[in-house]
Amino acid sequence: MNKPIPYGPANEHLIGTALKEIVRRVMNEIWRRRIGFVGQEKINEHKPDKQDRVTDADFAAQEIFVRKLTECFPGYGIVAEEHGFSRQCTLEGVNLFFTVDPLDGTKAFERRQSQGFGPMLSLCTDEKVIAAFVGDSMTQELYYYRPGSDRVHRLNFGDHQHELLSTGGSGKLADQYVLLRDNPLNLPRIYSNIAQSLKHGGMFKEIEIAGGGIGTGMARLWKGEVGGYVIKGGIQQPWDLWPVWGISEKLGFVWMRHDGLEWRSREMGPSMTPSMFAEPSIIIHGSQKNNFLWAAKGYSF
Repeated sequence: MNKPIPYGPANEHLIGTALKEIVRRVMNEIWRRRIGFVGQEKINEHKPDKQDRVTDADFAAQEIFVRKLTECFPGYGIVAEEHGFSRQCTLEGVNLFFTVDPLDGTKAFERRQSQGFGPMLSLCTDEKVIAAFVGDSMTQELYYYRPGSDRVHRLNFGDHQHELLSTGGSGKLADQYVLLRDNPLNLPRIYSNIAQSLKHGGMFKEIEIAGGGIGTGMARLWKGEVGGYVIKGGIQQPWDLWPVWGISEKLGFVWMRHDGLEWRSREMGPSMTPSMFAEPSIIIHGSQKNNFLWAAKGYSF
């Protein structure tokens, strides 16, 4: 019988490389299925009045994620979107778990958009998101950071162009657009007043409403294309929240919420269970926080 080879402990660089390769395979699988796929409605137990969709590409992408993460990281916990998949961490002395969104932006995928959908993955402890990956399967762009790194990368698998994203602010809010996923009039009044163009009394140069996944939408904020991003309140699933939370935190963005009395920034730690946002969030760069708070005093309910 052959003796097992002692390969030694895995380090943060190796973990990062393995996760990047797993996400790349998932992105390719989604791209491959973009023409011939089968979609169907699915029930969202947290939002029974909302029409959700799922496709065979979602299931295929999740199968790759779960299989490869199980093979490469035995004992780690996994929580994934489809089929209510959840497995607790069995490692001693630490709770390490992955969150898996196999296809963020399924409706954009079904519409055959040219961008706006892809996989999201995070590796978490109970205290922080230690690695995060957000991909766009059509543009072949990946936004990520590995364990132990303070740098966020933007990588294009198509031409292998690579850059580091800046952690600095990108200008005044009044000179930038705010990105929403829905009409601002559907937000609570204090949010809809702020998330408007200057000419309509808001805090931003102009608004933009765009469909697609939360990950690719947030990527536009990380790149500096827009100066703010609005997320509605309600149940936030771990596979949706923690990848974008982790990258935003690394780049110095803050999630501003109004608790009925004043504006505060959200402070949270990762969990494998859903998080409840009683209020929406306006996400801006931390360098604009004081300006935001000062300007927000002029807005009321």
